[in-house]
Amino acid sequence: MQYPLSPILLALALVAGAPALAQTQPAKPAEKAAAPAKPAAKPAGKPALARSAQKAVEEATPIDDDPSVTLTPSDLDVAKQVFVGDIPCELGATVRVRAARRDGIFVVTTKGYRFVMHPVESRTGAIRLEDAKRGAMWLQLGNKSMLMSQKLGQRLADECQSPQQVTMADELKKNPRPSILDAPRPAASAPAADPAAAAPPAGTDPASPPPAAPKTTN
Repeated sequence: MQYPLSPILLALALVAGAPALAQTQPAKPAEKAAAPAKPAAKPAGKPALARSAQKAVEEATPIDDDPSVTLTPSDLDVAKQVFVGDIPCELGATVRVRAARRDGIFVVTTKGYRFVMHPVESRTGAIRLEDAKRGAMWLQLGNKSMLMSQKLGQRLADECQSPQQVTMADELKKNPRPSILDAPRPAASAPAADPAAAAPPAGTDPASPPPAAPKTTN
């Protein structure tokens, strides 16, 4: 004979069986891990310039003056005598000399070369500009100039003449100045004395005094 279960026992049975029921249910699949964040895109770099464009940019970029160069008042006086502008040279070359932002500093350019120069003392009295960093020199004489690379050991431009130097060259052709290599001219000798005028008259003693002049009466 079966006895009906009391409500209390039935409730206890349901509570006891709940954990087992939970274990038998299939577990939900784990959520997919979040996809790793994509690295931020790198900013696009500046496009590379062509060589011709790079050269144009560099030529248009001003050259900073060398602050280590100290110019004396004498150097500034020499700088005032430097011819500036486009100066034609032999073999079709041209040298451009222009004043930089700083007094006494010059930018000297020719085909493929660019220098920042300043006056230096010259032992010959010529105007001399130098770029010590690049080993270049601009020598300005009265009738011509030249650009020399001491670093390369060669002249970059020669026989350069500004309008003032052309005028000086023409003047020197008309009135050449004596060179220190020319032999000095002999000094003009005094004319020889006439021996007949110096000889005493015949029949007189050279040692006797000359006769006295006759006295005159009033």
